[in-house]
Amino acid sequence: MSDLVTPGLSRGLRDQLPDHMQARQWMLSKVRGVYELYGFVPLQTPAFEFLDVLSGTGGDEAQQSIFHVDNPREPEERGLGLRFDLTVPLARVVSQYVDLPRPFRRYQVSPVWRADKPGPGRYREFTQFDLDSVGAPSEVADTEIIAGMCDTLSALDVDNYVVRFSSRSVLNLLLDFAGISRDRSTDVFRVLDKLEKIGPAKVRLELTTGYKDESGDQIPGLGLTSEQVDRIELFLAIRSDERGEVIAQLRDLFSGLAQAGAEIDVIDRISGHLAALGYGNDRVVVDLSIARGLAYYTGPVFEAYLRDAPRFGSVFGGGRYDELVQRFTGEAIPATGASMGVDRLLAALVDIGAVKLKWSTAQVLVINMDESLTSDYLEMTYELRRAGIRTELYLGTERGIGKQLKYADRCDIPVAVIYGTREKESGQVQIKDMDVGRRSAEELKDRADWIKERPGQFEAPRAELVSRLGALLGRIESGL
Repeated sequence: MSDLVTPGLSRGLRDQLPDHMQARQWMLSKVRGVYELYGFVPLQTPAFEFLDVLSGTGGDEAQQSIFHVDNPREPEERGLGLRFDLTVPLARVVSQYVDLPRPFRRYQVSPVWRADKPGPGRYREFTQFDLDSVGAPSEVADTEIIAGMCDTLSALDVDNYVVRFSSRSVLNLLLDFAGISRDRSTDVFRVLDKLEKIGPAKVRLELTTGYKDESGDQIPGLGLTSEQVDRIELFLAIRSDERGEVIAQLRDLFSGLAQAGAEIDVIDRISGHLAALGYGNDRVVVDLSIARGLAYYTGPVFEAYLRDAPRFGSVFGGGRYDELVQRFTGEAIPATGASMGVDRLLAALVDIGAVKLKWSTAQVLVINMDESLTSDYLEMTYELRRAGIRTELYLGTERGIGKQLKYADRCDIPVAVIYGTREKESGQVQIKDMDVGRRSAEELKDRADWIKERPGQFEAPRAELVSRLGALLGRIESGL
């Protein structure tokens, strides 16, 4: 065969193989449960939007990362682009469907695309899982989003996390404090948002003269003066494990600025609400360096990090965006929300060993070693399936028991059922706990001893196959 095509993927893309897909589906199910517990409703939107819908919403960096989509059948139609997040499409939906109830509280899990530089847990196609409240002006809505972030991570059995929050409004006050024009806010905040990733020294360089990164690329500076950056660093130096202490220091630093008190009060009230709900300083902190990279944020902003996997950066983030819907309708509609990076969080959980990857969905493999017993194997398989036990009948080319047991082991199938002519004549069936067999194989060095003992394997009446397997799987899943 000529003209063979070399298989492969573009940088920043990857396939989701069964072991990761199962972990991913477990994660999505847990997250959906939390969001619905809060009363959020599902929404789905198309993968691509009109370019003028996407453009001018996320700032220059987001604008440059949009993948454009060709429409060969309708070349004169408005340009199209792949969505770079789920928030802009939500704003379009709220503007387009005027009869939606308000507040409109929705969740959505969908892929998005950004032409970013790939990195650890960072891809050009990735999945976000968002929750948003549109039409909710109170900071109680922001509190609820932060609480939802905490509850989501807890539902995923993550304990060692922290949610950091601040406010774009407070950062606007920083611009006044540092003598920087507010029309430079997007550029300045974009650099501050990199503090966790590149460190304070490089942030200072990017705010002033610029620098070359590790790859040799020139990172241009913003041209701020040393005095302006000194004032920014005074602001960033405000840190404490106690939310109240950060707020008190912030009031002191901005004591000479008009309107500072009202903006700081919003953060203070959110902190108080969180404390009343039981989300203490060990879970949520005020971190004034949090800026969020997208330009549409207008108020409180928040991010979540796994303390055991810092190299993955934020795995959950969002904020208030009261002006995003306005660009479509002219009507100011308050909104707040957060987005979970499914791929990044899953990569982090796998990296720290918090998620076990498993290849097969089956709980039982029926060994298929004798063609004359095909009907018996099918009967057992469907008997187990109809009892709710996930069962695979081996349909490969191997006939030997050993090779089929290796298949079960490779696919992480916990139990195998062995049935031959001898078992049929005696009305019995052999049931093998693969995990016990695996552990015993490590302990029994002599193959003859292993064959003689058949570790993890026992005989049961064929008529009791369902009940015996159900009991065994119950013990396996409970860890007994």
